[in-house]
Amino acid sequence: MSIQETIARLVADFTAVADWESRYKLIIARARQLPAMPEELKTEANQVRGCASMVWIHATCEEGVVRYAADSDALLVKGLVAIILEVYSGHPPAEILRSPPTFIEQLGLNVNLSPNRANGLTAMVRQVMIYALAFSAKGQARPPSSP
Repeated sequence: MSIQETIARLVADFTAVADWESRYKLIIARARQLPAMPEELKTEANQVRGCASMVWIHATCEEGVVRYAADSDALLVKGLVAIILEVYSGHPPAEILRSPPTFIEQLGLNVNLSPNRANGLTAMVRQVMIYALAFSAKGQARPPSSP
């Protein structure tokens, strides 16, 4: 599934519920589904700057796609980072870099989060993009050649 298809599915999930309280529950549900991040990856180097809560994002690039792992010490923030990973993880760096986070507005997160949470969300997306840019610059953006 492409990033744009994932965004369309997320928007459909979130617009299917009318109020912010229900959307908040969807975010929390995604937090609970986020795979556990190994403790050894919760380092200062992987910590996202600009978040009021503790947030860690780690990335690897194998076979031309970026895989992200993340965690947070706050459940809502963990749900937000889970949404970001749902959108971007498993895609080539070039596709990630071509896909601005328009889903933030489409999901209503930009107007329903506190300013601190909104700033943290921006910092998390920025970190995901920085990883994609770094992998792209290192030439890890190409899938392996066929034998």
